[in-house]
Amino acid sequence: MRVHGRRVRHPLGYRYFVPDPLPPALDCTLGLMNAVSEADRRIGRLAGAGRSLPNPHVLVRPFVRREAVDSSRIEGTQTTLGELLAAEAGAAVERTTGELREVGNYVLALETGIRRPGKVSLRTVRLLHRILMTGSHGTHVFPGEFRGTQNRIGPPLSRLQTATYVPPAPAEMREGLRSWERFLKDRAHPPLVRVALLHYQFEAIHPFLDGNGRVGRLLVILLLVRWGILTAPLLCLSAYFEATRPAYYSRLRGVTEEGDWSAWLRYFLKGVEIQSEDALRRSERIDSLLRRWREGAALGVDQRVIDLLASNPYVTVKRAAERLGVAFTTAQRAVERLRKRSILKEATEARRNRVYCAETLLAVLEEPPRLPENLADLI
Repeated sequence: MRVHGRRVRHPLGYRYFVPDPLPPALDCTLGLMNAVSEADRRIGRLAGAGRSLPNPHVLVRPFVRREAVDSSRIEGTQTTLGELLAAEAGAAVERTTGELREVGNYVLALETGIRRPGKVSLRTVRLLHRILMTGSHGTHVFPGEFRGTQNRIGPPLSRLQTATYVPPAPAEMREGLRSWERFLKDRAHPPLVRVALLHYQFEAIHPFLDGNGRVGRLLVILLLVRWGILTAPLLCLSAYFEATRPAYYSRLRGVTEEGDWSAWLRYFLKGVEIQSEDALRRSERIDSLLRRWREGAALGVDQRVIDLLASNPYVTVKRAAERLGVAFTTAQRAVERLRKRSILKEATEARRNRVYCAETLLAVLEEPPRLPENLADLI
């Protein structure tokens, strides 16, 4: 295997890694081609479901939040999907405001990136970072600014000489980013392979002082949507990265240390395959659940409240009235009827501004991904 880059000794004694420009020379084995084909097939089915589901735009909201929660959890944030959705509905949760903001910023950054006109570029990357890191603790973050100093990956108190990984110095970093941006226009490789290559390269360049992992994972979903591979961001690939975290870091490190692109690509493509199937099953179960609830509901406001639950299983009477444009008492009666049918349960004990939750729907959203028992042999 040819190592993808070189290690450079700095005058201060540490070594930093400079990755070669993309694309690398790939060994296109039958196994890798089959992996590309299967991932393409599964994500194609998910894209088709995104077009055929009755309300895909409604389902997108909790799926985007799942992606945000799992990506942030890889970096140590403990916010759960339920806490984020409950807080957005107006409930008081025990999680700190900072952690909720961090995950909320991820959601805002992804939604902004998808809506933003034009092609993905370094300017887009800086915008995403600025949104993601706004309000973060510390003065060293510099939201939206590529770093001008050396950074590292490793334990909090480790020095550059003992760090787990030291990315390119600022001068090489800037050249690496320009090369990364040029590869966005590549058409010689299958789209999923391009996304996998770009993700590794972004993590290797590590262009920000903080937030690189979250921006890198956010870019994966953004590119899949902007390139038309997905019709909506229903894929929660960070859930796979989180569930297989040792393998995630090991496969990235394998490219740096051994030039093992094949292992990284197989791992990434298997994640696309698994999570596409997971999202398809999950969205179908949610759609079936909502359809069953609607069939037994009174026409009008009751069904419209059920539709609101698709975007967030938590609801208050006040917000339901505002969102539906109906009187408070009208929304209150609808919520009470859904509570009597056990669709909604009180999530708080407050007498005023009570928060209700469709727990069955939340359980579907919060289920961990189902991974094959022989996954270690597959990746």
